[in-house]
Amino acid sequence: MDPYALKTLNAERRARRAAILVTDLGDGRDRTVREGDQVAGDLGAAIAKAFRSGSSGSVEAEGRTFFLNAYLPQPRLLVIGAVHISQALAPMAKIAGFPVEIVDPRTAFATADRFPDVALHAEWPEDVLKRQPLDSYTALAAVTHDPKIDDFALKAALDANCFYVGALGSRKTHAKRVERLLALGATADQIARIHAPIGLDIGAASPAEIAVAVLAQAIQAFRSRGLEASASAQSSESILEKHDA
Repeated sequence: MDPYALKTLNAERRARRAAILVTDLGDGRDRTVREGDQVAGDLGAAIAKAFRSGSSGSVEAEGRTFFLNAYLPQPRLLVIGAVHISQALAPMAKIAGFPVEIVDPRTAFATADRFPDVALHAEWPEDVLKRQPLDSYTALAAVTHDPKIDDFALKAALDANCFYVGALGSRKTHAKRVERLLALGATADQIARIHAPIGLDIGAASPAEIAVAVLAQAIQAFRSRGLEASASAQSSESILEKHDA
């Protein structure tokens, strides 16, 4: 492996950023491609697919054979709110391969008895996120239904470009949330990325069913990264229209 490519790859991995080592099997030359780098043609399409799937393998492009070695940070889930939904969501997410942490300053809810074997922070999100910043390989689910707890975390998730941002609440509740986030400096494009009401629309009623819907939506968001830009742009226009009306 080229020493410069290895150095670049290791730096990206330490920073929890995705990268792919592209090796030309014809001449042995390799290079590191960061997520977001523009690569044209069939090779670019193959690289984009590898970033979404995390799968390594050989591809044919431009009359040559390349091996794509994908290095993706492990996606993780940060839940804001030690509520009933969180109690069901935490073990489900761990089974699906998402390390889970739960943040809730309400010490009556954030207890080890209610959340065994889960990284639990009985603190305000502001304090936790100073120590553990969010990144684009983090999913955030805000489920306290309390603006004093949820709003800061949601804004931080949008600024960090978390791959999934979901918030509990009805459409009426979310409309008020939009007003608050705009006042905090969030843009319409950012707000359009929030999944609210949270979770896939499967008719979920119980906390466990809502947890299933949330996890499924987070997985869907992770595996479709980079494919939703146009949809987000359309949604942001709708948000601005409603805000200005």
